[in-house]
Amino acid sequence: MRFRVAYLDLPMNEAFLTSAAAFPNLEICHITTDQPERDVIAALAGCQGYYVRAARHELPDRLHVTSALLAELPGLLMVASYGAGYDTIDVEACSEAGVLAVNQAGGNAEGVAEHALGMILLLLKRVPEAWAAMREGRVGARHAFLGRELLGRTVGLVGLGHVGTRMAELLAVFGCRVLAADPAIDAAGCAARGAQKVKLPELLAASDVVSLHCPLTSETRGLIDAGALRAMRPGAVLVSTARGGIVDEAALLAALEDGHLAGAGLDVWNEEPPPASHPLLAHPAVLGSPHTAGVTAESRARVASMAAEAFAAAVAGLPPRLLNPEAVPRFTERRQAILGKGAERPAG
Repeated sequence: MRFRVAYLDLPMNEAFLTSAAAFPNLEICHITTDQPERDVIAALAGCQGYYVRAARHELPDRLHVTSALLAELPGLLMVASYGAGYDTIDVEACSEAGVLAVNQAGGNAEGVAEHALGMILLLLKRVPEAWAAMREGRVGARHAFLGRELLGRTVGLVGLGHVGTRMAELLAVFGCRVLAADPAIDAAGCAARGAQKVKLPELLAASDVVSLHCPLTSETRGLIDAGALRAMRPGAVLVSTARGGIVDEAALLAALEDGHLAGAGLDVWNEEPPPASHPLLAHPAVLGSPHTAGVTAESRARVASMAAEAFAAAVAGLPPRLLNPEAVPRFTERRQAILGKGAERPAG
């Protein structure tokens, strides 16, 4: 039996289809959403894999991987997100159903890290403010836009995974002192990645720039709230290329308007894309982008190939980047029952 993998409307990148074609055990199923929802779900029910969009606003809630959807897909064995994020996947529900959940962590690290670094440089040099003044014809003395250099500054990274690690490498070129708050990595691990491990309060108080690189979880939702923003160094800059929902946007606006923070760069938003009327978009010290940090030709081709390879690995083994290793025993039993001969238990 072939392992059938469904995607909706468009794959992340054509590299997904190209890479999948190299694995004879994979059958890729294209499902369009311009049909009744019940027909979409019926088509998904005939597949063992679901290649699901990672950004929650790009997918109807009904097609997010929730316990309700999983109940209608008894033959599903694995879900893989389009990218490193997995906002559309309820990992706990997958574990309860014996379904493996996988993301493509690391595939877009270069694109996201470069984007975050670019935002930091532009904000320190006050380019958004100068550009707004030029557009409005109110440029006076150039010293009104006195900027700062990144060289030798302290940068705090909230999250030191793939993107955070690449950020630490890039910041080393500028001789920055890099602090990292990441509960999953010990002091030695942080040091090996070019950062000093600290707790979040210390990071906020000591950093000239705070850059967010953590996933959106129950622990990080609302992490950068009014209290955290007030704990930041006066005149500091905040950049988030992580996930919307981590930063309290109303509190951030207040911290900018009262002058406590000098600027903010946001690639991710509570609502994506944010409405044109969003007050942060009108603030001259804000640099915004519509969740495009990882949208590069290289990153998209890389993560698409990674997803195809992960589905192929699940046919008779285990895929990499498992979000729920606790689901492996039940997944293995279900795979044997659903795929039958050829779905051997993985070694170890």
